[in-house]
Amino acid sequence: MSRKRSLSGIKPTGMPHLGNYLGMIRPAVDLQETHDAFYFIADLHSLTSTHDPAMLREHGYDITAIFLAFGLDPARSVFWRQSDVPEVTELTWVLSCVTSMGMLERAHAWKAAKDRGDEGSEPHGLFAYPVLMAADILLYDSDVVPVGKDQIQHVEMTRDMAEKVNRIFGDGTLKLPRALVREEVQTIIGTDGRKMSKSYGNTIPVFLPAKKLRKAIMKIETDSKELEDVKDPDTCNVVTLYRLFGMPDEVAEMEANYRAGGYGYGHAKQALFEAMDRHLAGPRERFLAFRKDEDTLEDILRDGEARAREVALPILERVRTATGIGRPR
Repeated sequence: MSRKRSLSGIKPTGMPHLGNYLGMIRPAVDLQETHDAFYFIADLHSLTSTHDPAMLREHGYDITAIFLAFGLDPARSVFWRQSDVPEVTELTWVLSCVTSMGMLERAHAWKAAKDRGDEGSEPHGLFAYPVLMAADILLYDSDVVPVGKDQIQHVEMTRDMAEKVNRIFGDGTLKLPRALVREEVQTIIGTDGRKMSKSYGNTIPVFLPAKKLRKAIMKIETDSKELEDVKDPDTCNVVTLYRLFGMPDEVAEMEANYRAGGYGYGHAKQALFEAMDRHLAGPRERFLAFRKDEDTLEDILRDGEARAREVALPILERVRTATGIGRPR
C-alpha cells in the first residue's frame, strides 16, 4: 500500500525561530516516517516582501541546512526550491482563470491588509498569494497538507479551486487534498508573552550561540513577584517554554518549586536555558557544518528539483489536456 503524500513549504525569510521549529520544522521532519514527504523553499512567495536577491539565496541555503540539521533525510524526502519547478507558475495561471476576486478578498492576509488600510499599496502578489499556494499543493497530487488551525483556510481555498477546475474541465483533473490539522501544535510564546513572531521582535532564533541563547532567555518577561513568593506555573511564560524542552520529571520539579516559593525567575530561566541548549546543541553543530558546504546543499536542492518535476510534469500535462492549452500529446 503506497503512503499518502504530504506537502509543506517554508518561506526563506531569515533564520527560523523556536515557533517555526516547533510548529512546522519538527512536525515536518517527523512526517517523513509515515508519509511520502515533499518540502519546498517558498522563494516565490517571499518576493512579496523580500527584494534582496543575495539575501534570498542565502536564506534558501539556511533553510536547507536547518532541515538537514534537524533530521531531514533527502533520500526519503523530496526537498527543493519552489522557483526551480516553473510548472507551478503555469498551474497558478490556470487556477487564476477560474478563481473569483471575491474568494481572494476573503483571504486572511488580504483582509489584514485592508484592515490596516494598506490594500492600495500592497503588491498583486499578496492578493494572488492563495492561488500560488494552491498550485504548490495541487501540482504534486498532495493528499495532505499539515497545518495549524489558523491555516486551514489555505487548504479550504485550494480545495475550492480544484473543485471548480474539475467541474469545468472534468472530474479527476486535479486531486483534492485535505488539511492534516496538528492538534498538538500550540501557539509558541515569545519573550514578551505574545505569540512568537518576527513582526513583534520577540523571537528566539533556533541556532543562537549558547551565550546569546542564554541572554535571549533572560529577557523573557515575567511578573514582579519576589524570590520567596509563591508563583503560579500555569501563568508563567518561562514554564510554558520549559514544558516544551524539559524532561517530564524536570518540569514537575519546576512546577513544584513555583508553588512552594523560594524559587526565583532567574533560577527558572537558567533551567530553561540548560534544557533548550541541551536540545539544540547537536542540531546547531550540524547546521554550522552543513551551512559551510553550499555545493552539497545545492546538490540536494537540484536532486529534489528533478524528483519534484518528475511528479509535477505529468500532472500539469493532465491539466493541459483537460483545459485544451498546449499542443496535443
